[in-house]
Amino acid sequence: MRKVKLGVVQMSCSKIVGKNIEKAEAMARMAAEQGANIILLPELFERQYFCQERRYDYYRFAAPVTESIAVRHFMKVAKELEAVIPVSFYEKDKNSLYNSVAVIDADGSLLGVYRKVHIPDDHFYQEKFYFTPGNLGFPVFNTRYGRVGVGICWDQWFPETTRSLALGGAEIIVYPTAIGSEPVLKCDSMPHWRRCIQGQSAANLVLTAVANRVGLETVEPSEENANQQSSLMFYGASFIANEKGELAAEAIGDEEEVLTAGFDLDEVAENRLSWGVFRDRRPECYSLISGK
Repeated sequence: MRKVKLGVVQMSCSKIVGKNIEKAEAMARMAAEQGANIILLPELFERQYFCQERRYDYYRFAAPVTESIAVRHFMKVAKELEAVIPVSFYEKDKNSLYNSVAVIDADGSLLGVYRKVHIPDDHFYQEKFYFTPGNLGFPVFNTRYGRVGVGICWDQWFPETTRSLALGGAEIIVYPTAIGSEPVLKCDSMPHWRRCIQGQSAANLVLTAVANRVGLETVEPSEENANQQSSLMFYGASFIANEKGELAAEAIGDEEEVLTAGFDLDEVAENRLSWGVFRDRRPECYSLISGK
């Protein structure tokens, strides 16, 4: 048996980097105390969701992976806790800026980086202003506790993300997320969002962990943001799904919370083989999907 326990941190984020990192560490330690050995933090948890507004001065938030305050901090934490910790951060690589995740293994070593492939551009989710689409594909990382694939927020709406990671050998997929109110559509996207991810988990027979932020974040008018005034309410609803898409743990409301759920990866692998989904695939018939 290959046992693994997934941990998810759901937290609110302020404009103060040090306080956000301190809170994320405290909650990661709570997950570790509950036995979690893969611990997921929300998307861009170091700061407020700065993509709500367009400001050139926010480009300075980006840093190379070796210089990221959050990545360097959690390399030490991961080593101490002997836990795998994927860390979302704003990455600078030469002249390009990315929405990225650094995957840190349980010995504190950096296994590599995933860069968000699908970049949204919607009312107050204005990420194309800040991020270049990822250029590293969908890597799968061999961690101490299993093969982990990473997607970031908007990636989770695309079935190609999950299928690509599953084909790459991912046993577990983690999605750091920042999703909340829809200011123009005036709908509650949460149930749709959950069903979408749960369905892909079931279709690919992989474990999935999703960590969202919570709380109201507001933008005040300023010269730098062309006098924009707006707000987003991040609804949390973080969860962990098993390979059948069933909820193994979920945050009921919009409060800060730590979730954990344990699994046997050998049992998951047996279920994946038994269903024959990958055996019966017909890639030669899917040319419309590949665009060829």
